[in-house]
Amino acid sequence: MAKTKSQLYDELAQEVDAILAGETDMIANLANVASLVWNKLPAVNWAGFYLLKEDELVLGPFMGKPACVRIPVGRGVCGAAAKTRFPQLVEDVHQFEGHIACDAASNSEIVIPVLVNDELIGVLDLDSPEIARFDKTDLEGLQRVVKSVEAALA
Repeated sequence: MAKTKSQLYDELAQEVDAILAGETDMIANLANVASLVWNKLPAVNWAGFYLLKEDELVLGPFMGKPACVRIPVGRGVCGAAAKTRFPQLVEDVHQFEGHIACDAASNSEIVIPVLVNDELIGVLDLDSPEIARFDKTDLEGLQRVVKSVEAALA
């Protein structure tokens, strides 16, 4: 029997908590979480983190094709999430003004800000080749993942 999307995120949350338990190194934790997300979720062609350095997001641990290295805060989907500190769920990136196309195969995107002690440290970014791949269940599931990351890094 196929798992529901909610069941998939429940499993992912448990795996993220288990892999973060007792580890404090930020890069190691972000790398493992990017790998878990990439390997667990279907129809995702890129999953990873961008880390805030001064006024731009710099590529961090990820899974997928090589990506844009630097994104100004406020530019593209990742930059919008960083600037507003609110998640961005974009059904069709080609309709998003200022979208930065790192991979021409990406058609939808979801970005969750990562805040530690109320300070933005970066974003979790997922791309998909499918239009409208991400929905409210993905948003809630990925916010759970980010909350675990934030707790591990606090």
